Amino acid sequence: MIRNAPAGDAFELVWFKSSYSDSNNPNDCVEVATAPGTMHVRDSKHTQGPRFAVTAAAWTEFLQLVEEA
Repeated sequence: MIRNAPAGDAFELVWFKSSYSDSNNPNDCVEVATAPGTMHVRDSKHTQGPRFAVTAAAWTEFLQLVEEA
């Protein structure tokens, strides 16, 4: 779920391609953006489509699991 930032707390997300995306197919990418304490994730093909956000701690745990796989 994405929350709307209250006035004075607004910031623009800066999206970048995840280093875990397949570099052989630039159309199949996961993009991430950081915010204070939160990681936002979206599909690069659908930049206005669904996205989700997780805590920074949950994101770190996820990346550790990916590294172990």
